[in-house]
Amino acid sequence: MREQNAHIFVGLDIGTSMVRCVVGMPGEQDPTKPSVIGHGSAPNQGMRRGVIVHIDDVVQAVQQAVSEAERLSGMQIGRVTVNVNGSHVVGVNSRGVIAISTANREITAEDRFRAEEASAIIKLPPNREIIQIFAKNYRLDGQDNIKDPVGMQGVRLEVDTHIVTASIPNLRNLDAVLDKARLSASHHTVSSLAAAEAVLNRQQKEAGTVLIDIGAGTTNLVVIEDGEVQHIAVIPMGGIHITNDLAIGLKTDLDIAEAVKLQHANLSGDTKRTRVSVTVNRKNHAFDPEEIHMIVEARVEEIFEYVDKELRKIGRSRKLPGGIVLVGGSSKLPGIAEFAKEKLELAARIGTLESVQGLKDTVGDPSFFTAVGLMLLDMLLLPDSHHILAGNGGKGVSGLIEGIFKRIKR
Repeated sequence: MREQNAHIFVGLDIGTSMVRCVVGMPGEQDPTKPSVIGHGSAPNQGMRRGVIVHIDDVVQAVQQAVSEAERLSGMQIGRVTVNVNGSHVVGVNSRGVIAISTANREITAEDRFRAEEASAIIKLPPNREIIQIFAKNYRLDGQDNIKDPVGMQGVRLEVDTHIVTASIPNLRNLDAVLDKARLSASHHTVSSLAAAEAVLNRQQKEAGTVLIDIGAGTTNLVVIEDGEVQHIAVIPMGGIHITNDLAIGLKTDLDIAEAVKLQHANLSGDTKRTRVSVTVNRKNHAFDPEEIHMIVEARVEEIFEYVDKELRKIGRSRKLPGGIVLVGGSSKLPGIAEFAKEKLELAARIGTLESVQGLKDTVGDPSFFTAVGLMLLDMLLLPDSHHILAGNGGKGVSGLIEGIFKRIKR
């Protein structure tokens, strides 16, 4: 493994169509505001819907993105915080209960950790693994909605948690990619949580907000309320599906459909009456703008229907005061915020970067927010996060990332 400067933080976003790497270091004026000193990106041909299908292609893209970030930052990269993506990522709710046996009945940090550990004892299929546990709230002797029980006194401590699980073969493939690229993982986390760290402020995390990260092959969402993760889901649909729909509906090639999407797709409804055209390989292709609008609108509406289905699962459909924050490459579709507001009946806006200095021009693009968030989490999380699963000796990606948002708020 390559050695890495101890004062830099690195986020590696391995996406379906692109790999992005962001390097940061503590800001000179304010160490809590990291400064972006390098970034890199490379096309990725080795993934489908967030899942690795060709390891060597992904390794090549990772190496290219990391090398570009190394050249720009002048730093050597050996460790990264990386995202876990794909529809195999599933969140489930659980509860842990422990008895407090000390003489003075005072809750310690160790008791809190034991309760969270107890919630991880759930029945899982043999091909699945826990990657993260998020404590939502604690209960002490029947008293509800306790955010941090340490220092309180009681006999019975309970915790409600949201546990994120993933497919073991997919996790092993991710480890294999990093190993071949001569990198090691400081932490693994889900894409939506990283993006939330980059764009959500404290008020939005407290009030209740859904962040929707619309990528190329997947749409990641996370609901954060009372400063804690309430729900995480991955929908296997994204910008590539809009391109495919345009190729079928317009009866044209994929590269032409992609150009049509980038240049003429919009959700505002004010389509021009005249025909629109794109030039690909020096050839001009004309299309009906109303037809383009109809095709794009149908697919984006379907994505938001799946988002609403996830919100209904936790009783938060149309009930989040913080509204919707959209990020990801496909969030650049003109009119998508208003469209989301209409379909999900919540306030909606495109996310903007919070608390980052330095090279903001490139990383200020919504497609870079997940990589920036991974870099922030690389800085915020302790390098020796608790590993809780028996049977693997704390190796691999299984681990408890404890109280991310508590630590951020402090």
